[in-house]
Amino acid sequence: MIGSRISKRYAKALLSLGQEDGNYIGYGKDLQEFGKFCSAHNEFLKVVANQIFSVEERKKVLDAVLDKSSFADLVKNLLRLLLDKNRIGGIQEISDYYSKLTDEISNITRANIVTAKPLKEEARDKLAKALAGLTAKEVKIEVEEDESLIGGLVVRIGDLVLDGSVRAQIEGLKESLKRGEYN
Repeated sequence: MIGSRISKRYAKALLSLGQEDGNYIGYGKDLQEFGKFCSAHNEFLKVVANQIFSVEERKKVLDAVLDKSSFADLVKNLLRLLLDKNRIGGIQEISDYYSKLTDEISNITRANIVTAKPLKEEARDKLAKALAGLTAKEVKIEVEEDESLIGGLVVRIGDLVLDGSVRAQIEGLKESLKRGEYN
């Protein structure tokens, strides 16, 4: 991993160039695809990020993959630069930050929703619309399951946490009983 400040610089630089030529969304997709490829082929990333091998050897491996990809030339050049600077291991961090930046530009926010049981598609859509009304932004939802919630859900949008879980309600009731509010 490279430092988050360095990751942010690379992401911001690519975004700036992407805004100039109007292809910043495509660059983000290319970065995400390369990040997914690296996650799926962990050995590949270990080789190109490992300084035991010479830069030339690592470039050959990277170029073999990039030649078969349909990535934009600018993204390919960024990946080669990251390899040259021994920072290719931070590709996922760069890609994640780039996604955050493009979401901001596109007026999109991400909501992390934790539920006790799977959400039906209809419920997801209604929840997305309600959250869009709350935030005045388009909302992309990521759902996780946690049976310890018993029921209900917990919504996280940035620093905002809306806890409507049964577990939280039970905890609140316990606290009220301890304080003697229910005599």
